[in-house]
Amino acid sequence: MDKQSIYSVDPASLTWQKSSLTADAGQCFELAPLPDGGVAVRDSKNPDHPHLRFTAGEWAAFKGGITLGDFDNL
Repeated sequence: MDKQSIYSVDPASLTWQKSSLTADAGQCFELAPLPDGGVAVRDSKNPDHPHLRFTAGEWAAFKGGITLGDFDNL
């Protein structure tokens, strides 16, 4: 699925999941799987606000960067 196609999926049809490490204040993000392995990400405090969507390749690159420590200096 290409970048344009993943934004055609209705966000209300997605199954959102909050992180199990959510702070007591509810400050967290939620993920939802997209067709073909992509992932949508939104702010759990503002679920109706715009959210980000990543293709399967973009998400794999991000997870790989985390695993390799590419973001440890942020």
